[in-house]
Amino acid sequence: MNNLSSKLSSEYISGFVDGEGCFGLQFRKDIRHKRLSTPVYYSWKAQFTICARKDELELFKRIKDYFGCGNIYNELDKEIHYCVSKIEELENIISPFFKKYQLQGKKKFDFILWAEAIKIILRNKKLKTNVQKGLHGFQKTNWNENDLVRLLEIHTEMQKYKSKRPIGFKHINMAKKSA
Repeated sequence: MNNLSSKLSSEYISGFVDGEGCFGLQFRKDIRHKRLSTPVYYSWKAQFTICARKDELELFKRIKDYFGCGNIYNELDKEIHYCVSKIEELENIISPFFKKYQLQGKKKFDFILWAEAIKIILRNKKLKTNVQKGLHGFQKTNWNENDLVRLLEIHTEMQKYKSKRPIGFKHINMAKKSA
C-alpha cells in the first residue's frame, strides 16, 4: 500500500497539530453599512486550523478524511489551511479527539481553554433564525452574562499560548547601503 494513501494514526495527527495547529477564538464586530441606522453586531467565532506549505496538500486531504469534516483552503498561493469552524463539529468531533489524544506542548493548555469556550458558545447558540412573517432580520441571542464574562476571560488567557508573529516586513532586517 502506498504510504500516502494509508490511514494516519491518531497520535501522528495529535503531534502534527501540536506543531502546526491552532485553536482559534475570535470576538467579531460587524457593522452593516447598507442600512441608514448602521446596526452593529457582535459574535464569537471558534475554529480549529492547521497551516502548512502548499506541498502538504495530500497530507491535509488525509487529515480531512480522518475527521470527516472541515475544508482545505489555499492561502496566498504559498500555504494551505485545513479549517473546521462549524460549532457542532468542533464540539462533537475535534474536541473529543484532542481529549482522547492529548497534545503534549503548551498547546494542550490552549486547547483546554478553547474546549471550554466551545461549550459556552454552543450553549448560547441561537436555535433558529427569525423567518416569521412581519418580523425582520435575525432574533437577538440572549447570552448568559456569566458566559460572556467567562468567554472574555478565556480569550485573554489563551493569548499567552499564541505565537507572537511579526506583522508585515518588520522581521526582515534591511541594512542600508552606504554611499
